[in-house]
Amino acid sequence: MRKTLFLALLLLFQLSVDMQGKKSDYLEVSNGRITLRQDLTRGGGICFIGRDGRKRNYINISDEGRYIQQSYYAGQLVNRQSEGQSPSWSPWCWNPIQAGDYKRNRAKILESRCDGQSTYVKCIPMLWDMDNRPAEAEMEQWTTLKDNMVHVHCRLTCHRTDNIYGDSTLNDQEIPAVYPISSLNHLYAYRGEHPFTAAPADSIAVEQLTYGEKGYRWGTYRDVAEKWMAFIGDDGWGIGVYSPEAEHFMAGRHRPSRSGEAKDHATSYIAPVRKLLMRKNSIVDYEYYLLFGTVDEIRCAVYAIVSDAQASRSASAGEGDSGRFLSLKMPCSI
Repeated sequence: MRKTLFLALLLLFQLSVDMQGKKSDYLEVSNGRITLRQDLTRGGGICFIGRDGRKRNYINISDEGRYIQQSYYAGQLVNRQSEGQSPSWSPWCWNPIQAGDYKRNRAKILESRCDGQSTYVKCIPMLWDMDNRPAEAEMEQWTTLKDNMVHVHCRLTCHRTDNIYGDSTLNDQEIPAVYPISSLNHLYAYRGEHPFTAAPADSIAVEQLTYGEKGYRWGTYRDVAEKWMAFIGDDGWGIGVYSPEAEHFMAGRHRPSRSGEAKDHATSYIAPVRKLLMRKNSIVDYEYYLLFGTVDEIRCAVYAIVSDAQASRSASAGEGDSGRFLSLKMPCSI
């Protein structure tokens, strides 16, 4: 009897330790509308976005290349297969990634904190194409949840010592890489000639990821005038990304399933893109917003962000026209 009681108490203690360990593996912020988690075993990449206290995760996390995370491309393509580079990703450029590499080796957290509605993480990223090769860099991320949006500030600090990739190649950068579940299967953006006038948003045919002589290719969209795109589910709810510095967007679907969930291979994808020449000692900063709701709610949030930025610039310059965007017809009420 005593032995049985002892074993039961030991089991309860072990379960308690396991639960505490799982709790410490992520940071979480929630406001009753949206819950967001960052995985501290994968560099603090965003691993979970849920709504209204529900358990369903709208972010694909089937491998370390998914999530919502920082990923950068520098230098020329290099064949490093003799050093453990994946044949599927060879030749490849210098590509530090927040969550982990193709072999599922994970980034190391250097610092993390959470104060309820905002988080901070700092990590040593991994080189995506290599087997367990940390990048000579640090990534930082500041994340703040407010209403139906998340504001994210990203920073990469490079201190490379290699001499193989070169230092003068202008590459496309994902700012950031966003992988919604493939059940969010309807793609929207505004592609017209009159941005921020509440003209109707466009429903866009979703292109499948293809592979050819130049590698993997998503759909490319160079006319996303309001700098946001969104994937929406059959119920009308979805996830959008607004990136103020975007020059164009890539988007599409990997595998044909339109009903995939967080751990399925099928996934949707959005990446705002800009070109950037990254040197060995570059420091790269950018910010973006994740937006949640219907197409109109997502777009309304973008208008509010742009209007607030305009008001701030106008106030600083003393121009007195801070209400320029607020005076326009909005896609929904603010």
